[in-house]
Amino acid sequence: MDRREFLTWMGVGGMASYLPVALIACSPKTTKSESPTPSVSADGFQPVGKVADLDKNGQILNKEFPGGAVLVVRNPDGNNAIAAVNPTCSHAGCFVAWKADQKQFVCPCHDSKFTIDGKVVQGPAKKPLPTYEAKLAGDSIVVKGSKI
Repeated sequence: MDRREFLTWMGVGGMASYLPVALIACSPKTTKSESPTPSVSADGFQPVGKVADLDKNGQILNKEFPGGAVLVVRNPDGNNAIAAVNPTCSHAGCFVAWKADQKQFVCPCHDSKFTIDGKVVQGPAKKPLPTYEAKLAGDSIVVKGSKI
């Protein structure tokens, strides 16, 4: 074995022994202060926000919901009724916003409008917004993971 081959093997060995250390150093760390994943109840509902936040802001947008983003608003037809939709516009993928004065979801990109139950009122969107089953559970708002 000549000097060049010896140094090549030493370099390969050094890299191989350093690889596990590099992988551990680059892996995401978890801490006890991180919040746990919201628990899913036996009936498939999981929390997406607090009633107080809904009352304060008029809507709750949860982009981390497993079934896709969810936008929760109070249904103007009932005091404690709430509605939940996937806020992704079916036309161009922009997030719709709830306009309480119009009682509609409105897309800021091309002005598509949707009813509280996701149906298209005004295009260019052709498909309705997917809806979720939602309810109040104490001081929390819970939504069922599958779209209706």
